[in-house]
Amino acid sequence: MTDAIAPQQALVEAADFEALDALARHRQALWARQRRWVAGSPFLRRVWAAAGWPGAPPDRLEDLPALPLTDKEQLRAAQAAHPPFGDYLTADPAAVARIHRTSGTTGQAMNLALSAGDARQTAVVGARAQAAAGLRPGMRVVHCLNYRLWMGGFTDHTTLEETGATVVPFGVGETRLLIRTIRELAIDAISCTPSYPAVLERVIADDFPDLDPCDLGLKLALFGGEAGLDDPAFRARLETVWGFAPRNANYGVSDVFCNFAGQTEQDPDLHFMALDVLHPEVIDPETAAPKPWAAGERGELVLTHMARACQPLVRFRTGDIVELTGTERAACGRTAPRFRVVGRADDMVVVRGINVFPTQVAACVTAEDGLSGEYRIPLDGPGPYDRLPVAAEAAEGRPPGPDLARALADRIKRDLGVTAAVEILPYASLPRSEGKIRRVLRRDQTDERGDAS
Repeated sequence: MTDAIAPQQALVEAADFEALDALARHRQALWARQRRWVAGSPFLRRVWAAAGWPGAPPDRLEDLPALPLTDKEQLRAAQAAHPPFGDYLTADPAAVARIHRTSGTTGQAMNLALSAGDARQTAVVGARAQAAAGLRPGMRVVHCLNYRLWMGGFTDHTTLEETGATVVPFGVGETRLLIRTIRELAIDAISCTPSYPAVLERVIADDFPDLDPCDLGLKLALFGGEAGLDDPAFRARLETVWGFAPRNANYGVSDVFCNFAGQTEQDPDLHFMALDVLHPEVIDPETAAPKPWAAGERGELVLTHMARACQPLVRFRTGDIVELTGTERAACGRTAPRFRVVGRADDMVVVRGINVFPTQVAACVTAEDGLSGEYRIPLDGPGPYDRLPVAAEAAEGRPPGPDLARALADRIKRDLGVTAAVEILPYASLPRSEGKIRRVLRRDQTDERGDAS
């Protein structure tokens, strides 16, 4: 077998998003071919047969909700039974041009296979998000994510290059060298997780006492991999301390697309930049019932590949709870649908019937004077819970005390409507990380980093 869809056939130029009728026809034409391709997937045939669905998937994208959903646990089981790629590898193994792997810190590590066409498509779509965030030809960007098997390293590097910018492949570690490199090469932008600047700040304070973070001259920060940028206080602090424009330019789901959404220079909402090759839905996370694709709707994001060769997925539950914020033309002029990520379905904590997400707790922590902004939610048992346990760190130079705990508990009660059991820890008690940080810690989870998927 070869690629289901050649990249030049699948991808449309960004300008074509202006012609929505043409885009709709393009999407339907892609699906007409992709539906025949995914009909050859033993994994999907097995899932569909178990749900009583006969034969190939529906002809029209609008009718996809008739199919059963797929999820990460099914993919893990498929790879365990059919290593190394699972029986949802539809292309010939010889067509696999690149292999990535998730970290596996929240379960079995997943092997991700890309054909040459899949990899090219991923680079182009990701570049749309990075470019919309402000990365331009002539700019220099240092990429500070793990360059090993995780997709966020090399694959994100290719999206940065596709914008026409000059990319410095730094990776993680050697923070002192990174600071010198930024200064010596007059780097304009940094690509990293939102928590990484805190690591850099500590190294600057310890080893470069005459240097302030804003002295590095960074103009743009392209963030991904973690939540937090929706919090105005957190963004404002980054802008003040660093002098750069912080943007979430790298939202993706590794099993589906490494990066397919990002904020623009004019609009803080995530713009869905892959509508020509990726079909989105929202569903009720508890009942799995489809919800309208319309502004104001909130639900779990479900994705279907319309032009994927190696591991095509149909109606894949991402686990991300999103709120659609617009389907009309955005303030930046783009017609891409917009959304915000409310949180992860598996990170949601139910406290006396109220759903609480870490992003909401983060907003309370960063808004409270006297705290560093670092926090964890340590859970004992599966819940639901009577109180929300929160461990937060005092700010540098501020001793932890009951006054800080009371103030944070009061804010959480006022803003979120739940009672919190707050513990204030001394400054620097919680680990900082160059990669993802897991904020919700369940009793059987001890790794500070989240699954890179």
